[in-house]
This record gives sequence, C-alpha cells and structure tokens, in this order.
Amino acid sequence: MKYILYIFLFFMASLSAQNEKVFDQANALYNEGKFAEAIDRYDVILNTDKHSAELYYNIANAHYKLNHIAPSVYYYEKALALKPNDKDIKNNLAFANNMRIDAIDNLPEVGLSRFVKKVTNSLSFNAWAKVSVALVMLFVLLYLFYYFTYGTGKKRFYFVGSTLSIVFALMALVFTFYSYSLANKNNPAIVFAQESKVKTEPNLRSDEAFVLHEGTKVQVLDSINNWNKIKLSDGKIGWVPKEDIKLLNIF
Repeated sequence: MKYILYIFLFFMASLSAQNEKVFDQANALYNEGKFAEAIDRYDVILNTDKHSAELYYNIANAHYKLNHIAPSVYYYEKALALKPNDKDIKNNLAFANNMRIDAIDNLPEVGLSRFVKKVTNSLSFNAWAKVSVALVMLFVLLYLFYYFTYGTGKKRFYFVGSTLSIVFALMALVFTFYSYSLANKNNPAIVFAQESKVKTEPNLRSDEAFVLHEGTKVQVLDSINNWNKIKLSDGKIGWVPKEDIKLLNIF
C-alpha cells in the first residue's frame, strides 16, 4: 500500500511539473501573438482535469484576441467563478460582453427579497456555515459563564450575550440553507451557437419565442431529451437545443 502511495505522489508531481511546462509554453505563444496555438497548449492542461482561475483567464484572453465571443465570455465566467473578487477578470469579462449582440436587461428585484438575497450573497455557503458554528460555540461558552457566575451584573451580561448569539446563530443557519438553495438553483450557461432560435416548446414545430446570439448568458431551468429550458435575466423563458449552449458549472 505504501509503494502505491509513493507511485501516486510521484505521478501527481510529474503531472504538475508537466502542466507548468505546458503553461509556460502556452504563455510564450500568447506573447508572440500566436493565440490559436496558445489555446491548443492550454487545452492540453484542461485535458488533465487541472483547473484554475489563471488558466481559464489566459484561455479567455486568447479567445478574446481572436474575437471568439462565446469562448471568451465562457472562460472569463469560469475564471470569475473561482475568483469572484478578481478585478482583472471582471474588467475583461465586461469587454467580452460588449462584443455580444444581445442586450438583455436585468429583472429588478425590490423590497425584502432584494435585501435577503443581497445579504445571503455577501458570504458563500461555506462561510455562512462557519459563522453558524462559531456563533453556536459562542452561545455555549457564554451560557457556561452565565451558569457558573454568581454576580448579578455579570450573570445578566452573559445571559443577554448567550441569547443574542443563539438568535444570530439561527439567522446564520437560515442564510446557510438559503445560500445552499440558491447555489443549487444556479445553473448558468453560455450560448455558443452564432444564432439560436428559442422555441416556446421543446420541439422544432413549436413557435419561435425569440432569438439569441453567441455569448449570451442564460439560466438552465430544465432539460428534456435534446432540449434545455432557459431563462434570461429579463425573465423571458424558452427552449433551446442542448448543442446551442454550454454549461458553466461543469469543471
């Protein structure tokens, strides 16, 4: 068993070194203006199931230089998913989106729904879970202090602190489950077809609802046979052939 582990670690180290070499080769080709050749080298790394924001970002840059709208948007989006606060990725994604034909407005959210979603999205699912655990631990600690303390003032302080901590822990737990629910419902995709005719039903004989073009981001709601039900940010819904779009959540 020990020898198998050594062999596995040696293989992983060799693969990592090989990928670094290929990555450097691809970057050199990119700097020479050989963008198509650079993409081919980057794809070699992708085929080893090694993924990183830097890799996706460089692939997107190469596609952008070649005016490939859909692939550039697609890979910038994937890079942003791994590094959601990276300013360079956000800026370049904005440039890539400017090449799109479709200009789709966002359906505005108002009131309590907007506030709750904004608070939920301020932290990731894992972060909310950690906050919940931390607050529960704080509650236990403060309650123990309350139980073993005899001074009236201190006892009141620990009681109020423990009560507030368990209340906030429950609120954080609610946000944890809501964040998890939003993450499960989030199934984005990018239109890769130059022109995709969106249908009202999942068949070619149905009426045409609207037309989308490459690079547009959609949400996939359902799937039937070779059709995907999609929703746009402005609320429009329709069906497109599966081959017209490419899912972003697949790594």
